[in-house]
Amino acid sequence: MTSLPISVVVLTLNEERNIGDCLGSVVGWANEVVVVDSGSGDRTVAIAESRGARVVGHPFDSHSSQWSWALDCSGLQSPWVFGLDADQRATPELVESLRRTFSESGPRNRAIVGFYVSRRQVFRGRWIMHGGYYPKYLLKLFRADAVYFDEHDLMDHHFYVRGETAKLAGDIIEDNANEQAISFWVAKHNRYAALVAREELARQASASAWPQSPALFRSPDQRVMWLKQRWYGLPLYIRPALYFVYRYALRRGFLDGKQGFIFHFMHAFWYRLLVDINLDEIRNRPGISRNEGLVPDESSTRRPSQPTLSDEALL
Repeated sequence: MTSLPISVVVLTLNEERNIGDCLGSVVGWANEVVVVDSGSGDRTVAIAESRGARVVGHPFDSHSSQWSWALDCSGLQSPWVFGLDADQRATPELVESLRRTFSESGPRNRAIVGFYVSRRQVFRGRWIMHGGYYPKYLLKLFRADAVYFDEHDLMDHHFYVRGETAKLAGDIIEDNANEQAISFWVAKHNRYAALVAREELARQASASAWPQSPALFRSPDQRVMWLKQRWYGLPLYIRPALYFVYRYALRRGFLDGKQGFIFHFMHAFWYRLLVDINLDEIRNRPGISRNEGLVPDESSTRRPSQPTLSDEALL
């Protein structure tokens, strides 16, 4: 197959259970596949190399700094970058959409600098279709010279671009094989809860904490920011219960079966309750100001100016 002018980049650390399926979904259509590994002690690097990926090593500090290094210093060959997590893979429908959208030199609409892709979340073998969890649009494909990051993203990473965006047909499937053991999921989200609490306090403390203008009817990211602003105004310990009822009852999360109940309860209630507990602890910690030590150094972010995004088109 003719390759597209796209570099696929994956960050890894001990992802031997996931990396094979991830790379198998992109090798063949991408111009190159680059894995940036931060010191895996398992077979991640060997599997990646066996799948044809170019592996480069770099110590991990934060998602923003790791992605900045990957884009600036790993010698990417294409102006377009598809950023995948190791537990994600591209569906054939998405690959076909990419082929329809891209020519040999780039997208047919030259004004577009970023593409949103719908994520299909799989939890312990079950596609989570309900509860408002699908479709979830993430900006995953972008021009490297148009992307920037948000220094307030502590738990997760997001890509933002200066310029027009569009949506691609087809999904990426997110299915972390490690989460077959619920203890892995619990330990991971226990760590995430503390980071999300710090991130929330940082955004509340800074008038310029949002990388884009929150807006209900603009891009998917701007809509999430608008909703987060409203979430932050709800009372602690009440909002996890409200969120679970919203997802499980009003958005019909109960249709996702047994695994859906576990996912929606653990993610919408248990995890969000942990965030609130962490928030309460930080706010009541004696001798610490509201935002002390919560806002990362701006030097760790890439091109932090704020863009104006157009409404995205559906391809």
